[in-house]
Amino acid sequence: MKKLGIVVTDTNDWTANALIQEARKRGFETFCLDLGKVGTTIGKDIKHEADGVNLSELDAIIIRDMGPGKNDAHVFRFDVLRELEESGVLMINSPAAIQNAANKFHTSCLISKAGIPTPKTIVTQETRSAMKLIESLKDVIIKPIFGYKGIGIKRIKSNKVINPDGTPDKTEVYDLITHYIEENGILYIQEFIENPGRDIRAFIVNDSVVGAIYRKTPDGGWLNNLSQGGTSEECKLTTEQENICLNAARAVGAVFAGVDLIEGKNGCFVLEVNATPSGAGIYNSLNINVAEHILNTIENRLQNQP
Repeated sequence: MKKLGIVVTDTNDWTANALIQEARKRGFETFCLDLGKVGTTIGKDIKHEADGVNLSELDAIIIRDMGPGKNDAHVFRFDVLRELEESGVLMINSPAAIQNAANKFHTSCLISKAGIPTPKTIVTQETRSAMKLIESLKDVIIKPIFGYKGIGIKRIKSNKVINPDGTPDKTEVYDLITHYIEENGILYIQEFIENPGRDIRAFIVNDSVVGAIYRKTPDGGWLNNLSQGGTSEECKLTTEQENICLNAARAVGAVFAGVDLIEGKNGCFVLEVNATPSGAGIYNSLNINVAEHILNTIENRLQNQP
């Protein structure tokens, strides 16, 4: 019996539970792993364990989330996964792909170098420089370099901070920018793309689009994440949109990914690539269970291993 580890922190996570159910249906011995509980013993041999499971004995690992933790803890977790990958454990997604996608700055660089359209993006470490850039671009989004579920995303239009519902925020732009740079040491600025009041989330598995949805906010809103109150409906991608999404997933090296597109007057742009995406939105909107596609990929790759 093949052994499969599913890395997840929240045991109620929809995607992790869908993966567990699908894996067990196919006869995998399945283990839920919290990377926050991993420990390593180094001597004559190297042994990585979590909750009594010897991770080197697993045939494959699916990474749903890396879990919260300090910087050193995250470095350690990635190093453990890299060690396991080098020893022959199949990783989906690979630690490198997850790191590529988790860092929005690096993702932007990879996407740009691959010739994929992306909004004008500027990263700076200086408040004065940030203020000049924001004034020149007129309408921008600022984001944490490392972030998820739309948390910490702000919009600044005509030197005013705009709330996700489209109403003005009382925070002064200078104060917001200063706070971001003091907290993070850096500011990631992306030009806002005027759009039809929606964005697109496409789910990629093994170099194929398995489904795509529009994500919308109520009238006047601009932040479309489902976790921030957005709603979803089916999206049928054009051939051009499909190719953009596939190329974006390839650029970060992801086997499965959620690719976010925005439709502007000059075409579509990639906003982000998520290498640990939730499958709940696609399932609720389209009744497509991405776990089936991910497990198909794992079975095929294990069968074809030397």
